[in-house]
Amino acid sequence: MKVIVLYHPHSEQDGLVQDFARDYQRFKAKKLELISLETQAGADYARLYDITQYPAFLAISDSGTLQRLWQGSPIPLMDELDYYTRDQETHDYTRAGGHRLHVVQPLAA
Repeated sequence: MKVIVLYHPHSEQDGLVQDFARDYQRFKAKKLELISLETQAGADYARLYDITQYPAFLAISDSGTLQRLWQGSPIPLMDELDYYTRDQETHDYTRAGGHRLHVVQPLAA
């Protein structure tokens, strides 16, 4: 799975997107794929996924299926993107269903 960011360089979005990508790499140790809308690839992504507001953050599965889309403002939180940039092979989610909540009784006074 990957997250790509579609944006207009040389606009007010440029600084916001560049700063966010730099901070994301610094805090999450992962890179976001930045794609200019002025390129053929950027225009193709925008057309394919019907993007109308920018910047647009797209979480796309390895098969090309759009998993999540954020358009315009506000931009997503880093933790929201982190879910989609996780290496699924190194995380074992199979035992997550086995967790149970335990009711904690207050101490008697």
